[in-house]
Amino acid sequence: LKGHERSITVVKYNYDGDLLFTASKDHTPSMWRSETGDRIGTFNGHKGTIWDLDVDRFSTRLLTASADASVNLWDCETGEIIKTFTHHGPARGVAWADGGNMFATINDPFVDHNAQISVYEAPMGAHGDELSHDPILEIDLPKMSDGKVVKPTNIVWLNLNEALFVSFDNGAIRLYDPVTGEEMDEFFPHEKKINRVSFNRDKTLFITSSADFTAKLYDIVDFDHLKTYKTDRPVNDAVLSEHKDHVLLGGGQEAMSVTTTAGKVGKFETRFFHLVYEEEFGSVKGHFGPINALAINPNGLNYASGAEDGYVRLHFFDKSYLDMKDPVPEELQAGEDGFDEKEEE
Repeated sequence: LKGHERSITVVKYNYDGDLLFTASKDHTPSMWRSETGDRIGTFNGHKGTIWDLDVDRFSTRLLTASADASVNLWDCETGEIIKTFTHHGPARGVAWADGGNMFATINDPFVDHNAQISVYEAPMGAHGDELSHDPILEIDLPKMSDGKVVKPTNIVWLNLNEALFVSFDNGAIRLYDPVTGEEMDEFFPHEKKINRVSFNRDKTLFITSSADFTAKLYDIVDFDHLKTYKTDRPVNDAVLSEHKDHVLLGGGQEAMSVTTTAGKVGKFETRFFHLVYEEEFGSVKGHFGPINALAINPNGLNYASGAEDGYVRLHFFDKSYLDMKDPVPEELQAGEDGFDEKEEE
């Protein structure tokens, strides 16, 4: 799909999987029909790179976070801006809360202002003039004790809006209370920057993709580290398949160092890993630059990838993939199976 002039930053399906939303470093997010790849329309009004977007549960309203230090709330049907929320620095991430009546944003530090997490109210069906410019909660993210600036990279609401889940460029993940703003938890899955975090549909598992060449799978309840998927290049995005035990990883070298290597070495393919066995079993080539964003359709029939080359590719899985059975371990010997024979009877 060619609809953007600059490198893609995010691709996202809506809840039903019939629409695909894409954003890039040009200033115009687009909406596509996922069945056919036809572009339905664009959202015009930002003056900077769009770093993140999120569409609500019923695909009526879209949020975009932009480097022009604003977050826009759009009407998906008309493509018009309902409201613009101004921030102190470039907006990095945005996320709807469960229920669609609130949303949270993160923005980078800028001059004297620290990085910030903000929570805004945006009830369903409210008009622009009914919404407040001011957040109901602001969480300041000061510098570390050693004077380092830590920038947030992603924000997600956990189930039932119990916590705000925020990842950082120093490899940390923190949980904040969305009512009081207190930090509830912090842990370090990676030593380098976390590029992207994605959850499965019911938010019980999440996978982090990092510049340290790995993607890690975690359980949301106890933050148990379950699996690690190793590659030989930075991972920009990783997504979990809803219908199969598969993980898709996308990445590549940074755009700056691409020209110094041969085309084959750049390795700009989407890589398929087995969720449980951590083995790579396939890859899909096609992009001419590092893959920045991936998304799998909730119906499991296609996936989209967006890369530094400015193209979004919509891939439809063939029948052999959809019918593919995952390898089953060989039959267990007697006594190995973890439950005794009485239960079998």
